[in-house]
Amino acid sequence: MKSGRKIISVMMAVAAIPLIAVGYSPQRASQTQGGPAFRDDGQLVFLKESTNAAIRMIQIEIADNDAERTQGLMYRHYMPENDGMLFIFGKEEVQAFWMKNTFIPLDMVFADKSGKIVSIYPDAQPLTETTITSGKPAKYVVEVNGGFCAANGVDVGDKIVYER
Repeated sequence: MKSGRKIISVMMAVAAIPLIAVGYSPQRASQTQGGPAFRDDGQLVFLKESTNAAIRMIQIEIADNDAERTQGLMYRHYMPENDGMLFIFGKEEVQAFWMKNTFIPLDMVFADKSGKIVSIYPDAQPLTETTITSGKPAKYVVEVNGGFCAANGVDVGDKIVYER
């Protein structure tokens, strides 16, 4: 997806729903809740497959290099409801994660290079070394709080779009 098209898609999706005031502050979840501070790297919108209507918008921290992807959400004890982490990989392939040193239950959303959600692993349990795979080739992985997908109706086949 070309960068300009991605931004237009996000703007159209955001215009389709009321904006959610997330009250972002770079320090909001760090010192008070424990763990590394969140970076505000952009926004991500989940879109319904059948209508392309926005389901939910979240603030994201982007992990797009080896060091950031390795660190992920480890050592964080809290993540606000409207936050998540977007992992961007160099190529589309089956992705594998684990929850070692991760204290927050997470939903892992795996998307292909077009942003289509190919699989969802709900409620990954903290502090485990069980391997969680996408099952299908994915270029993007979005981690959100456990239960997020069920609560918001995010399903396989839906899409993600983001902007930095």
